[in-house]
Amino acid sequence: MRWPRPGQSGISPAVFVPVLESLGLIGEVGNWVVDSVCAQIARWQRSGLGSFQVAVNISGQQISSSSLVADIRQALEKHKVAPQWLEVELTESSLMENTSHTIATLGALRANGVSISIDDFGTGYSSLAYLRRFPIDKLKIDIAFIREVTSNPQDAAIARAIIELAHSLDLKVIAEGVETPEQLAFLRENHCDQIQGYLISKPLPLGELEVFLRSPASRVG
Repeated sequence: MRWPRPGQSGISPAVFVPVLESLGLIGEVGNWVVDSVCAQIARWQRSGLGSFQVAVNISGQQISSSSLVADIRQALEKHKVAPQWLEVELTESSLMENTSHTIATLGALRANGVSISIDDFGTGYSSLAYLRRFPIDKLKIDIAFIREVTSNPQDAAIARAIIELAHSLDLKVIAEGVETPEQLAFLRENHCDQIQGYLISKPLPLGELEVFLRSPASRVG
C-alpha cells in the first residue's frame, strides 16, 4: 500500500505508518486495509480469476490491540473469504512488543486459519528463541541477504542457513527482492519455497495486476 500524492510517487508505509500510530489512527486504517483486502479476494474468486493468498502488514501497535483477532475474523466473515487466503505479516521488532500478548494474538489468528509470516528476517533481533516461542508459518529473507547472494559467499551462506533452519522447524521461506535469474537459480537450488521481487513484477495498480495474474508470466515454474 502507498499513500497517493497527485503527480508524484506514493508515500511508503515506512513513512506514514509511524504518523498514523502517533495519531492513534493505525487501528482504524489497519481495519480498512484488512476489509479492503478481503473484499478484493472475494471479487477475484467470484470473477473466476482465482484464489490468491494476500499478505497484510500489521504494526506492533495493531498486534497489541485486544480487538485485532475479532476485527480480522469479522472482515473474513463479512466477505465470505476462507482464512487460508489471508496472511498477517509482522517485522521482528514488532514481535518483541508485549511478547505474551503477541504470542496469544498470533496463536488465536492461526487457530482461526490465518497464516503468520515474519518480514525482513535476519535484520532485527534474529533470536532463535522466538522462532520456537511464536506461532508462525513463514520467514521472509530480507533483501539485504538476497541482493548479492550469487556473488557474496557470506550472504549465500546466511541464506542457505535460514532456509535450512526454517525447514527444520517446519516453516516455509520467502525470499524478498529477487531481481535476477541467477538469484532465482540459487534459491531454487537451495529449496526456497517462494520468491517476490522485480524478477516477477514491479508493484502494479489493481487493473494491471489482474492482467498480470491472467498471464503465464505470473507463474514461475
